[in-house]
Amino acid sequence: MKEIVKINLDNEMDLILAHKRSMKIAEMCGMPLSAQTRFSTAVSEVARCCISNGRNSVLVLGINIIRATKKEIRAVLTDEVDLQKCSPEAFRYASKISGDIEYTYDGSQSVTALNHPVPSPGLLSDAKIKSLAEYFEYEPPISAYDEIRRKNIELIALSEKLGESENRYRKLADTIPVLICIVNERSNVLLSNNALEEYLAGPLLLFDKKSLGTFLHSEDVPLLLEGWSAAKKTRGEFTAEVRIKKDAFYVWHVVSIMPNKTEDGSFSSWLIYFVNNNAQKLMVEALKDNSELKQIQLELESANSKLKFKNKELEQFAFIASHDLQEPLRKILIMLSRAAEHLTEEQKTMYYFDKITKAAGRLSNLITDVLNYSRINSHEQFLEKVDLNAIIYDTLDDLSLVIEEKQAAVKAEQLPVVVGLAGQLRQLFFNLINNALKFNASRPEVKISSFEISDRSDRSFDTAAPAGDFHVISIADNGIGMDSDYSGRIFDMFQRLHQREEYGGNGIGLALCRRIIENHNGAISFKSIPDQGTTFWIYLPKN
Repeated sequence: MKEIVKINLDNEMDLILAHKRSMKIAEMCGMPLSAQTRFSTAVSEVARCCISNGRNSVLVLGINIIRATKKEIRAVLTDEVDLQKCSPEAFRYASKISGDIEYTYDGSQSVTALNHPVPSPGLLSDAKIKSLAEYFEYEPPISAYDEIRRKNIELIALSEKLGESENRYRKLADTIPVLICIVNERSNVLLSNNALEEYLAGPLLLFDKKSLGTFLHSEDVPLLLEGWSAAKKTRGEFTAEVRIKKDAFYVWHVVSIMPNKTEDGSFSSWLIYFVNNNAQKLMVEALKDNSELKQIQLELESANSKLKFKNKELEQFAFIASHDLQEPLRKILIMLSRAAEHLTEEQKTMYYFDKITKAAGRLSNLITDVLNYSRINSHEQFLEKVDLNAIIYDTLDDLSLVIEEKQAAVKAEQLPVVVGLAGQLRQLFFNLINNALKFNASRPEVKISSFEISDRSDRSFDTAAPAGDFHVISIADNGIGMDSDYSGRIFDMFQRLHQREEYGGNGIGLALCRRIIENHNGAISFKSIPDQGTTFWIYLPKN
């Protein structure tokens, strides 16, 4: 730093001298009046601390040359006392108006440095800096009274100009149809125009969550607070669309937050304004909804056409399966039976009569299962209240021979009454309980129970549990179980996890169960562990 002037700070006269020479250096370096005032006032504020609390205080004013295109005025105040500890308020104020203040204290000496960039560094040559030093070297002594009087006159004139400028700004802000406020770093509203106060039916004092929640839509409050926080952090701008409450309605506005800077580019506060764009927003939403609705209608019509075609194909298949396939198959079985009447057991084996008969029987069962699957349809059927206890009773009665043969233990707890199709629900429970008995290498144990769940219920027992209010029917067994690798396709048509020689069936039973559940607007899922058993959960809507 190239020193221009040095002042020992001992009394009030030195304080005036510090203020005057700081102001003069700033003026001679081409700084605007507002910047001169801020810099000299900040220096005076720290100098006042030195005179009041310090010991052996010295002020040095000079020019710091960073590079040819960057130079700054620098004021360095040294003292033997920790000044900032003595008067923190003064330092906060000096930092606020200066914007660039450095402070250190090593236990024996404190150093305070205030810097301000020179607006035209190219004009501040070495010769110019030398002339500044010579000017202060030969400056005549000053009268404290004259200095104070002159400064007061300057400050009064500046205050009047600022007042006029503020009045013009307020008139402009109050006449435009935009909601405007100025907010500081601590979210205090420093100024707001009449339009904002009239719109909110009262003054806005704080720009925080509680105050915003009184007039913003609850969904928009977090959005604006996040934007406000980001703008403060980056000193950048933020824009979003929010809804402001007006009487009993919400009106769309574009909110903009931007730094409010002074003429020399220093930051002072934030300018926040809301512009009504409700008509434009509603028009855009209406056009968007209309376009999306047309697209959905086209997709729905296409899907309905495809569905009708598939249903027609399915009906044709059902007709063929019930007549064109079953009828010749029955004749084959009858002819096999008659042909076998005059054959010995050895001849039947020789001519594969047993294998042919079993194959034909499996084909007949397959056709029946596929036909049943195609007929599962909830349309044009009457929904009624169905007591699942009666369904389970009838199902266990149908399976009584299998239960007796396998010495199975089937335990059924009290089940609810649901709305559905009794025939389909009977088929559902028959298939699931029959599987629990069939896919079991030991003595089967089957437990049937139920409970209810709502949106607030714990669903940790089943990660696939649907949202909503349901009756949940649990069917748990101790069977052979299955690997989790098959969980994605167990409900697909014709899926078999075992050889036909091990366990019978056509791989349609669980696909049929899923279709029945879908007809009842429910869901089905399971959990299985190999060699430990399987639990199926059936979800039937409560309403």
